[in-house]
Amino acid sequence: MMVRALGRSVAHRRWLVLGVWLILTIAGVVLGGQLFDRLATTGSLRPDAPSQLADRRLDQLQPEGPTVVAVVGGRDVYDQALVDDVTAVAAAIRAIDGVTEVEDLYSAPGGRIGADNRSSLIRVELDRGLPDDRRERVEDAVAAALHRIDAPQVLVGGEKLAERAFADQAVADAALGESVALVVLLGLLALLLGGVTAGAIPVAAALGTVAVTLLGLTGLSALTEVSEFAVNVVTLLGIGLAVDYALLIVARFREEREADHDAPVAELLARTMATAGRTVLIAGLAVGAAMAGLSAFAEPLLGAMALGGAVAVLVATGAGLTVVPALIAVAHRRIPAARRSRPGPGLLARLAAVAQARPAPVALAVTAGLLGLALPFLVAVNLENSDARALPAAAEARQLRETVQRDFSGGQADPIVVVTGADPDRDFLDAVNRLDGVLRVEARPDIAAGAAVLDVTPEGETAGPASRDVVRAIRAMDPPFPVLVGGAAAELVDYRDSVASRFPLALLVVLLPTAVLLFVLTGSLVVPLKALLMNALTLLATLGVLVVVFQWGVGDALLGFDSWGAIDVTTPVLLFVFVFGLSMDYEVFLLARIREESLAAPAAGTTGTTGTAGDRAVRAGLAKSGPVVTAAALGIGVVFLGFLLGDLIAVKEIGFAMAVALLLDVTVVRGLLLPAAMSLLGDWNWWAPPTLRRLHDRWFTGR
Repeated sequence: MMVRALGRSVAHRRWLVLGVWLILTIAGVVLGGQLFDRLATTGSLRPDAPSQLADRRLDQLQPEGPTVVAVVGGRDVYDQALVDDVTAVAAAIRAIDGVTEVEDLYSAPGGRIGADNRSSLIRVELDRGLPDDRRERVEDAVAAALHRIDAPQVLVGGEKLAERAFADQAVADAALGESVALVVLLGLLALLLGGVTAGAIPVAAALGTVAVTLLGLTGLSALTEVSEFAVNVVTLLGIGLAVDYALLIVARFREEREADHDAPVAELLARTMATAGRTVLIAGLAVGAAMAGLSAFAEPLLGAMALGGAVAVLVATGAGLTVVPALIAVAHRRIPAARRSRPGPGLLARLAAVAQARPAPVALAVTAGLLGLALPFLVAVNLENSDARALPAAAEARQLRETVQRDFSGGQADPIVVVTGADPDRDFLDAVNRLDGVLRVEARPDIAAGAAVLDVTPEGETAGPASRDVVRAIRAMDPPFPVLVGGAAAELVDYRDSVASRFPLALLVVLLPTAVLLFVLTGSLVVPLKALLMNALTLLATLGVLVVVFQWGVGDALLGFDSWGAIDVTTPVLLFVFVFGLSMDYEVFLLARIREESLAAPAAGTTGTTGTAGDRAVRAGLAKSGPVVTAAALGIGVVFLGFLLGDLIAVKEIGFAMAVALLLDVTVVRGLLLPAAMSLLGDWNWWAPPTLRRLHDRWFTGR
């Protein structure tokens, strides 16, 4: 078998393998840092989305460069010293190369006074078409000048500044979460594996995976854009998968050595890789299929995350198959032996005994419980694009947005922008004005003849349900001229519609390869179907808990954030991939061992009842692989919980949700639902049509 030969070869060439990985890791540490200077801000929508077409047409009709906005407050707006100070700063900003226009209350039209009568708004427009690095330098110069205004409150922000705040916070959160998680992880693994050396092997594999993945993304950045959020994906997946795979291989090596003390380490690693290595390869391919499913959504941001995730999966799988056995070969004498006896069966084995005693009631209760947890997501989820509200409460960009919304917009939503291909008649304007949820319609002046731009102010929040209904209603109208609808609400509608329309394709891309891989592993068509259904239950239950905590705000103070009343619209898609991929990891770990036990002791007697050979195989498989799965879940759970230490709410959502998913998956799903379902199905667990069975036996088992 190829994987068996790989294990033997790595053992014989351990220093060469480690030398290559060390060089790649050092290169990743040294050169990977360049990636952070090349990261791009990736849009969430394709260029052909209707709202993007509207934005480009608006830019043709009413060209406008990037803007920086400031609120100056806390003093009487007509205090002469403040007037002189603001006027002088505005003049200095106008002299900055790259600034087109400055509007303030005193020296230019367009200045506005806040509702408290003690604040005013300053708007700075930059030149159009500035390269990103030049635009950022101009923004920084403008922001520095604005902060020199002598007032108790000076808040500076803008769309591009908010995007930069998101990106910077994402990178900072990733660095904090990763550093803390790795330290805690080393201590936890040393405790679980019985020594620092054994615990250091998964951590070393994780560090190498992250460094080499960053190196790979640095190379890719010369060919295509790499999103700043790819760093978070790399950290989460890279560490998680590397730890999972390393734990599985270390644990199996300890078993093989316990069974044959006198065998050479190369032979022990060959046996280890023939079983655990094959499992790692199949699990890595399954997670890779999930990454391909993410790219099937075809949105730029999701595609960028899929790219980062695919590289992380490839490197983590490679590390599991090469660097981990090489490290074992070098340090095997310092890896503690597997304990011969335990005080009792492990957690999963004990749960399995409960489930197999009454499989039908347990399966029904667990399924009902998971569906109950899923209800908040199914009936009440509010998915919105993260804006400045999703930044930490102390972030300047968030404070600016909230202040402008409260004091300068009267709490009303940002307008929906309607761009028409002709001068609209009175009937069209009246029809838009009469739509449910519309507060007012205003036509922008100075638009060239043959077109019009309407600002439609909806009820409720900027991208809330009422605003989205207005967008759909305007698009459903059938005037005798083209109509494009843009703005934040329209962008959200386009994103949600795009994801919904492509979800069946993404599901097929994920499920079909996964089903094939599970068939290769087990020779069954029933097992893949059951695994996919259980993963779906885990995902839905996780999303339900996420809505309760992050949308409804239950426990938000305990987790260190202020709920903004919504879930980031990309979070369910990312969780679909992450939860599915990592759940499939554990499914593969358990099923591989259960199938080994089943083949070693073929079922006899009446199937589907407690105490049959099939049930004993399930319990034996869970008893032997359960501790590894539990340890892996604890390890990766530490990684995900580390991201709760950050301040970006979207990152907290992912970290919290993945920790919840792991808890549910490793206890109620793998511990109760899996053995209960296998007991109910009996021999049907391993059913496949005769033709496929013969194909599997010939090509994948050698029988």
